[in-house]
Amino acid sequence: MIDRDPLQQEIIDRLRLLQQQQPSRPAILLMSHLVLGYPSLEDNRRVIAAMVAAGVDLIELQIPFSEPIADGPVIAHANQQALERGFRLGDGLALIAEMIDQYRVPFLIMSYANILEVYGQQAFIDRAAAIGVRGLIVPDLPIEESAVARQHCRDNSLAWIALLAPNSSEQRLKSITDQGQGFCYCVARKGVTGQKSQFGEAVNAFIGRCRRATTQPLAVGFGVRQPSDIQQLRGIADIAVVGSAAIEVHQQSGLEAIHPFFTALRG
Repeated sequence: MIDRDPLQQEIIDRLRLLQQQQPSRPAILLMSHLVLGYPSLEDNRRVIAAMVAAGVDLIELQIPFSEPIADGPVIAHANQQALERGFRLGDGLALIAEMIDQYRVPFLIMSYANILEVYGQQAFIDRAAAIGVRGLIVPDLPIEESAVARQHCRDNSLAWIALLAPNSSEQRLKSITDQGQGFCYCVARKGVTGQKSQFGEAVNAFIGRCRRATTQPLAVGFGVRQPSDIQQLRGIADIAVVGSAAIEVHQQSGLEAIHPFFTALRG
């Protein structure tokens, strides 16, 4: 029997259920992303409710940081606005706990290493696990520097999500995936979030390399923006991650546009 961590097992169970419901096409889960405190925590509540109602399978909540180096202009702007409007980490964690109590969807925290260092790595991970967070994504903490954080996550049954880049060698992909849990986050292209990715042969080849490196479910992000992107990822990825596009929809068309946007992506 394969020994799976709790988040990985839930993802596999969700994939199986979705495949049973839609047997005519390969199952793919939908993961959304939002920045805590942008435009406000109250808006976060409403957006999360709309996402859950539209059938989003996992939700990634980003803790604002002044130098979000992996993020493009849309998410970087959201980070800056949240901080300027007085976001406090304690308030963000309280909102996460509230949402976890309210919805039966796995919630993940995305943050940067500086946030963990200031709060205290073990204290932050202990707190995240205590309120029911299922996974942690820290894009600027490489495998060589994350051993302590990864051990704290394992001690708390909190999945440390590995990020895989297209310019990594097979050996490095394997070494990274061996240390991750839950699922692996495949970055569809080099660069930052928000820019449109061309989902074609190059991305397919990269995901194939990731498949050979691990048996974990694969999520693909950085540039997933429309239903056609989801269609192209069916059968090769397990999770499609939508971030900047959802923030843009909210900015341009308001809260009422969130539900139909994710419903269309779900197909």
